[in-house]
Amino acid sequence: MRQATNAMRRATSAGLKAAVHRSKPLTRAGVLERLFTLAFERLVYPQIWEDPVVDMAALDIGPGHEVIAIASGGCNVLSYLTADPAGVTAVDLNGAHIALGRLKICALENLPDYDTFFRFFGRADARANIAAYDRRLRPRLDPATRAYWDKRTVFGRRRIGIFAHNFYHHGLLGHVLGAGHTLARLHGLDPSIVLKARTLDEQRALYEKRLAPIFDKPLIRWILKQPASLYGLGIPPAQYKALAADSPLGIGAVLSERLERLACGFDIADNYFAWQAFGRRYAPGPNPALPPYLQRQSFDAVRSRAGRVRYVQRSFTDILRDSPPASFDRYALLDAQDWMNDAELAALWTEITRTARPGARVIFRTAADERLLPGRAPEDVLAAWRYEEERSRELGRRDRSSIYGAFHLYTLEGP
Repeated sequence: MRQATNAMRRATSAGLKAAVHRSKPLTRAGVLERLFTLAFERLVYPQIWEDPVVDMAALDIGPGHEVIAIASGGCNVLSYLTADPAGVTAVDLNGAHIALGRLKICALENLPDYDTFFRFFGRADARANIAAYDRRLRPRLDPATRAYWDKRTVFGRRRIGIFAHNFYHHGLLGHVLGAGHTLARLHGLDPSIVLKARTLDEQRALYEKRLAPIFDKPLIRWILKQPASLYGLGIPPAQYKALAADSPLGIGAVLSERLERLACGFDIADNYFAWQAFGRRYAPGPNPALPPYLQRQSFDAVRSRAGRVRYVQRSFTDILRDSPPASFDRYALLDAQDWMNDAELAALWTEITRTARPGARVIFRTAADERLLPGRAPEDVLAAWRYEEERSRELGRRDRSSIYGAFHLYTLEGP
């Protein structure tokens, strides 16, 4: 068991160092990069922070399509199964995300029904989940994934125990959201108040009166000026700079604008991202807003197609480099390109173009409102692709997660 977990940890560390480290260790930039990789080596996203409904509208996944996507928390990968692709390759540098994805696949295949699956990954706060793990999942997991969830913490408890204590309070993102709630309460503010609204007008009124003042607090302004403050959102130093440059008023204004959109831009009843941000859970009640893979009406389809997902702990470019030409129809890059330098972007898009089938589509997000690729990726490679600017803007406006500067869709030009 220890050998398996150590191998996963070493692979995570090596992959993150290659992706993030740009500066000498003893420089300020180098220290920040290394602090980020140290933070990012653990479970980061209990829930992915990109809207899979928008992804599927852009990708137009259908039968026969081969999809390759960055895995993260896995909500996107499993939600894509509702569109009936032939296969999904889920890639991530972080071994914890791979272990989470494989646990979800095992649960789909071996838990008895939707209610048990939803209790495990929707509510994620019952002792019965641990009994279900021991009885139905643990014996069927691959050794590395089983070792990850069986590993004991410094307090002597197995990792799997977090599914008895609200899984969404855990992971780096969960801890950062918890810290944000604590800071707000210390300033006399309560983020969860927004969830009491019954209309969009009420959402805005509650946000402006009871939550927006947090950005005027001196301590909060100082914290947000520190790049490490956003590590829990998966934002490395280079991406922090791009984000801060999106407004002449600095990082506080950018985050205030995006938090306002999350709180006020969509009906709370339909936005599970708002529930996770302001309530640290999915909504209670019989019909909560949920990612597609967790919805009751999707369960049978997702369950029957779970075997089509393949999880791999490697870099996206390396997976493509080892794939034959014309391997994939759809590519979902999340915001990974914000981490990359020009040489890495060139290598990635060269491999995307080589492995793309006719009619292929690529989606990604950027922290800043920018095109990102022109002037950085090779012109001859980009010439094979058409940027769907109007469609990208439209889909960006529909993204309920609300934290990104822009959404981007590219389609492969015809022969």
